[in-house]
Amino acid sequence: MTPEFDPIRELHFTPTNGPVDEAIDELMTAAGGITHRAIVREMILSALKAGQENGGRADLKLMNASLKEMRFTTKIFGAYRHKRKVTVFGSARTRPEAPAYRMALELGRLLVSAGYMVITGGGPGIMQATNEGAGPEHSFGVNIRLPFEQKANPVLENSPRSIFYKYFFNRKVAFVKEADAVALFPGGFGTLDEAMETLTLVQTGKRDPLPLVLVEPPGEGYWAGWRDFLHRQLLPAGRIDADDLSLFEIVSCAEDAVARIDRFYRRYHSLRYVEGRCVLRLNAPLSPEQVRGLEEAFADLLVPGGRIQAAAALPEEEDQPEIAHLPRLVVDFDRYRFGRLRQLIDGINALP
Repeated sequence: MTPEFDPIRELHFTPTNGPVDEAIDELMTAAGGITHRAIVREMILSALKAGQENGGRADLKLMNASLKEMRFTTKIFGAYRHKRKVTVFGSARTRPEAPAYRMALELGRLLVSAGYMVITGGGPGIMQATNEGAGPEHSFGVNIRLPFEQKANPVLENSPRSIFYKYFFNRKVAFVKEADAVALFPGGFGTLDEAMETLTLVQTGKRDPLPLVLVEPPGEGYWAGWRDFLHRQLLPAGRIDADDLSLFEIVSCAEDAVARIDRFYRRYHSLRYVEGRCVLRLNAPLSPEQVRGLEEAFADLLVPGGRIQAAAALPEEEDQPEIAHLPRLVVDFDRYRFGRLRQLIDGINALP
C-alpha cells in the first residue's frame, strides 16, 4: 500500500513559513539553551528542505553524519578556544629511529613549553612523535575511520580529545579551522595533499593567514625539492605569483619552527573582515609614523584610493568583547593578493 504524506509546504529561509516557523520556535524553546536562534532555525530548515527535496537515503546519511561530526568537533575544541594550537602533519610510516621522528617529538615538547597545544591525525609516525613530545593533556587527535584497522596512537588512546571521522573532508576542516599554525614534516600523498590544501586555502583567502612551516631534517631536501618545483614549473608559467611563495617557510630544526610561529604572533593577533574591510587586531599599537610607512610600502595591495588606518575596535566586533581592547589597523585590502597580505603581517611584526 502506498504511504500517505501530508501536502508538501514550500519552505523558505525567510520567516514566511507560518506554522513551520512556529513549530521550530516552540522546538527551540522546549530544548532550552539555544544560542543564535536565527542560525539554528536555518539549520533546522535546511534539514527539512533536504528531506523534502532528496529521496536518496545515501545523500541524507552523508548530510546527517557531516553535521554530527562538525557539531562534535566544535564541542571538543570549544573548551580550548583560549589556547593557540598547531596542527602537525607528516608520514605515518616514519620510524622512531628516524631523524624526522626525533624532530617531531622535540617540536611537540617545545610547542607546549611555548604555550601551544598540538593537533595531529592521531596515528603513528610523525603524529605519534608530536603527541609524545606534547603529552596527552596538550594533544588533540583528529583521526579517520578506514577500511583496515585504524586506532589512536598510544598517547591518545582513550583521550577525551581524540576524535574519529567518517569523512576526510570533515577531518580536513577540523585540522585547518582549529589551527593557529601548521607544521608539515616529510610524508606521502596525504601529507602533500594537506600541504597543498592548506596553502590553497590561505592563498585564496578562504583561511585567514597563519604560519605554514615546512620542517625537514638537515640535508634531506624534501621540502626544498618541492619548492624548487614551484620555482621551475609554476612561477615561470604564471600559475602562481611570486608573493605566494611568502605563504610558507622551510626550516631544518624544531627550535626554528617554534620561533617562526612565535614571530608571526609577536605583534599581529588576528584578522576579521568588516563590511569588506580587513581589520588586523594587534597585540601592541603602532605609531602614526609606522602606520604611514606601512601604507606607503604596501599601497599595491590596497583598493584604488584605499588606506591603512589605525583604529579601535569597530562596532561590528562587539561579539568579541575579550579582544575589544586590542588596537586595530583597518586595511582597504583588495582581497586578492594574500601573499602580499602575509608580507604586510610580517612587516608589522618586524617593527620595533
